[in-house]
This record gives sequence, C-alpha cells and structure tokens, in this order.
Amino acid sequence: MQAVSQTGLIKEITGGSIITPKGYKTDGVHAGLRYSKKDLGIIISDVPANCGAVYTTSQFQAAPLIVTQESIAFEETIQAVVVNSACANACTGERGIRDAFQMRKWTAKKFDLPEHYVAVASTGVIGEYLAMDKVDTGIQNFQPGIEPAHSDAFQTAILTTDLVMKNCCYSAKIDGKTVVMGGAAKGSGMIHPNMATMLGFITTDANIESKHLLAALREVTDTTFNQITVDGDTSTNDMVLVMANGLSGNTSLTPDHPDWDVFLQLLAKNCESLAKQIAKDGEGATKLIEVEVIGAETVVDARKVAKQIVGSNLVKTAIYGEDANWGRIIGAIGQSSVNINPSSVDIAIGPIVMLKNSVPQAFSEEQASEYLKNKIIHIFVDLNNGKGNGKAWGCDLSYDYVKINASYRT
Repeated sequence: MQAVSQTGLIKEITGGSIITPKGYKTDGVHAGLRYSKKDLGIIISDVPANCGAVYTTSQFQAAPLIVTQESIAFEETIQAVVVNSACANACTGERGIRDAFQMRKWTAKKFDLPEHYVAVASTGVIGEYLAMDKVDTGIQNFQPGIEPAHSDAFQTAILTTDLVMKNCCYSAKIDGKTVVMGGAAKGSGMIHPNMATMLGFITTDANIESKHLLAALREVTDTTFNQITVDGDTSTNDMVLVMANGLSGNTSLTPDHPDWDVFLQLLAKNCESLAKQIAKDGEGATKLIEVEVIGAETVVDARKVAKQIVGSNLVKTAIYGEDANWGRIIGAIGQSSVNINPSSVDIAIGPIVMLKNSVPQAFSEEQASEYLKNKIIHIFVDLNNGKGNGKAWGCDLSYDYVKINASYRT
C-alpha cells in the first residue's frame, strides 16, 4: 500500500517505486549468471520515452555503456533497459561489444521494439565474458508487470554486494497535473564518482524533451551522485539513466516553463535519496556519514571540502571506531585544493562543537562517543570564508570492507 507524505512542493510516495509513474513495467529473473539469485532485469515503458544519461568517467568504459550511448544517440529516445548482474562485460574487447549488442537485439525482438529503443547495462566482475545462452534464456523468460513483486524482482536482479534494495518515489504538481518520478539503484563499492559511479535508473511520466532532461540530470548530479563516496575507486560500468514518457500530460518542460524549478526539485529529491541509500549501504558499512560545509568562497569549494572529509579513510575509520577525533577532519580539510583560512574554521560532530575559529573547545568525550553510536552521523564545518555551501555523503570503513573485497571473485 502506498502512502504520501508532503514536504513543500514535493510529495514522497511511501511504498512507491520505479513502476509507480504511469506506463512503466519491470521484471527480474534468474538466468543462471549467479548461483541462485535473480541476475537479469528489465524496465519497459508502454510508449517510447525521452531520456538522458550520465556515465562513468573511467577511461575503460564497459561495452554496455558504448551500446547504450549509441542507442540514445539515434533518436534520444528509448523504451526499454535490460540489465544483468554478476558480469560487468568490461575489458572484454570486440566480443564484449558484440555480446552487448546481442543483448539489445534479443530484448528488442522479445518486446517488438526497434533495436535502438533498448539500452543495456551490466554490473559485476570485470574481465569475464557473459554466458550468452543464459542471457538469451533469461530475456525470453521476462514477464514485466506493475505489481510490487515485479519492482522487487528488478531491484533484486541488479544487486551485487549490496545488502539492501535501493528505491524511491516522489510526486509534484506541474501544470496542474500530478507528475510522478521513481528510482532504483545498485551500488555498494567502487563508489567515487566524478559523475555517477553506480547503476541508477529513474522513471517519470513527465513530458520533457531529452535535451532538457539531460541538462536537468547533469545539474542535479553535481549535488547528489557526484557527492557520494565509499572507497575512492571508480567503476568501469556505471551510469544514471532517466526515462520520461510524457504520460502525465503536462505541457513540455523547458527552463522557461513556470514549473521548471519544481521539476528540478523533484529530480533532486529522487537523486539525493538514491545517493544517500548507496552511501549508507557501502560495503561493510555500519554508518551513513553526512558532511555539511558552509562558509566556503564558492559552492564548488564547499562541495570539494565536504567530499574530501567524507572520503578520508582516517575520518571513516574514526567514525567506525566511534572516536570523536576532530583532528582527522582538520587533516582532510587541509588536504583540499580550495582556499582555506586556517584561523577561522568551526567543526561540530552532531550537536557537539569541537572547534570554534580554529580554537579547540571543551566537550564531553562520553557525550561524543554516545552520539557516534548512531547509524547516521552528521559532521558540520563552517569555513567562515564566504557564502558557499555544500554537502557530501559516505560511510564508515570497517573490517568487513576488507573481507568483502579480498574475496570478491570467490
């Protein structure tokens, strides 16, 4: 059952998902790429959808990204996305490219679509070839639907080392019409984007041209997906893709539309929710860390400092150990490339002020340790050097992270 809660112009639809917007279906199946879990998923729109996508900045972009970029470039329109887990189909040469195109072809034939209406995504181990006979069987077994079980099946099929599914759904009034947007994502390790290092899929029934959708996605990505980090590594495969099928019936959105800012807020809500869920579910993580930096010379500077702090292994291990070592935060700030006044910095962990104008403040270690037992940790920094504000999200660094990544292929 879906419930709606409202904050400002944007309403959260609790229990909503990637199939809550009008005209979308999903499914996930076990094709045999993994031993027992679902490993092949599909999103399909009832009608062709305008789209926008952003991709990993890795110089080793995987074969599925190459195929997806070709699909989108043809008409800036897609109708389906097929996704496999277990095998990244990255660094697989010409065979990998052929396999990604074959996935596109089989999916298009299954659903009677033009081939360029299908996008392809993969996640998993690098340098291994897809078992294409299993992929073919899985695609033939797709039966997309609109029930919660169909959404769960898709979300399960795209996971790798993730512990939980990641999803969200929000709505807003645009032109007097209810526009709905839902999202699903996977991401647990290798999350350090200079774009968006994960697989993220967002569906909406908004009416918006692809060029404007892409511009909106790029703008919102800078403050959401670009501001998360788990381990400082960037993947070969990852992207965020948004589909907009126009079935809500609003007049086409452009930056001149009176409700353009509402659409940006709607997109930002979905992207931030998915980004925070990914950071929280970092491999071996026990805590979500949110860093807010104010008082920087520029917004970009504030974001850089926030991400420097949340990406510091020393900060991450201190948070895991529930040690209020604010010196590690200072160390991270000092490593950043932005202009800092070293005599004017304030630092607080949660409600506990530890540094004021760069002068240490007396605080209760017991109170700080108690605060650090929480699952969500807030770090606040005021550089007192301007009006730029920014946030970043990450997770702590635990023993389990090493265990997971020491035996990832086995």
